[in-house]
Amino acid sequence: MIDIKEIRENPEKFKAACEAKKFDVDIDRLLEIENELRERKSILQNISTDKNRIGKSIPKLSKDEKQSALAKLSELKQSETEFQNRIKELQPEFDELMLQVPAPADDDVPVGKDDTENIEIRREGQIRKFDFEPKDHLQLGLALGIIDIERGVKLAGTRNYFLKGDGALLHWAVLRFAMDQMVGKGYVPLVVPLLARDEVMRGTGYFPGGEEQTYQMEKDNLSLVGTAEVPMTAYHSGEILDAEELPLKYAAMSSCFRREAGAAGKDTYGLYRIHQFDKVEQVVICENSIEESKKIHAEILANAEAIMAALELPYRVVNVCTGDLGRGQAKKFDIEAWMPSRGRGGAYCETHSASKFYDFQARRMNLRYGSRVTSHEPRKNLFCHTLNNTVIASPRILIPLLELYQNSDGSITIPKVLRDYMNGKEKIESFV
Repeated sequence: MIDIKEIRENPEKFKAACEAKKFDVDIDRLLEIENELRERKSILQNISTDKNRIGKSIPKLSKDEKQSALAKLSELKQSETEFQNRIKELQPEFDELMLQVPAPADDDVPVGKDDTENIEIRREGQIRKFDFEPKDHLQLGLALGIIDIERGVKLAGTRNYFLKGDGALLHWAVLRFAMDQMVGKGYVPLVVPLLARDEVMRGTGYFPGGEEQTYQMEKDNLSLVGTAEVPMTAYHSGEILDAEELPLKYAAMSSCFRREAGAAGKDTYGLYRIHQFDKVEQVVICENSIEESKKIHAEILANAEAIMAALELPYRVVNVCTGDLGRGQAKKFDIEAWMPSRGRGGAYCETHSASKFYDFQARRMNLRYGSRVTSHEPRKNLFCHTLNNTVIASPRILIPLLELYQNSDGSITIPKVLRDYMNGKEKIESFV
């Protein structure tokens, strides 16, 4: 959520943000409602003051004066009710509009309509050249008996799957390796709820706007989360932290659920776009400082890149354009892994997103910290800044792992850093 004072002082900035991010929000209507609310609340305060003044004076008044005072009180109460009713009418519309206003993107974010206009920053790693005809991850997985799409669809419908045997072990190995790396960097591990109340979804910016992508349990007023970012970021919601505690750095391994509404016919092959997956996520809550947010943003991106480098997977980093940013994101870097079977002859495809929100989420969640400029000044409560990034997500990351580590005989060489997590095994081979 944005500070209404900022919108009032510079409405054109937020109109531009709506246009750049492709969100249809009537900023003029928002300010019109806010102005009326302020005026009516000010008048209500004056009415309350007058009522108190008259009420205190009544015992001292003569009979005729009391009648006049009581009549005035009655008139004030009627006006008060009228103003309160109007405020009750306006407040929900104001609140709804405020939830829809997007955060302006940083100045160095490229302007663009969608992910096709993201800007590549750099490429890392060498793309493998095969001296045999390579297979895609599904062909490899089916032949090795480690992926079963057919039974997944039988049990749960499209975009569902089983990982089996060494496929399940490789999946867990990637996640456990990533989690161990984050704990080694000082991130506090969390086991998080996978169900969240609507206020948590709103607080982290997923509602309004993300309802169609969310599995909602209407009977219980709960939603399955699409990322551990939601419970981790909301962990301290409604709290006032001490400045000395910051930054708070958390990592969680969790299952994630996404409906993929609107993606009918898109990426239906294999394990790329699915309803349920597992992810190691990192979240940082830091002080209200643009420079600190910039530093942490670079850190969480580097954490994810270190995992990719350890797995020896080629990838690129892109600066995400305005049209591909979420409502609350001020800037986002995507990591895209090279997947030989994607596109025509291979393509870089998104596997990680590193997002910077400034105080957008913290305002919605009322997440603050107490700070002093000097020891002699009174404590001031400021809204925190929040950031998050994927450390690794599987089984999507299994696509490049299987395809880039395949051998001519159909076996898969296990990356060196994962072998200890697979009981020392060096290859996945078929025993059929």
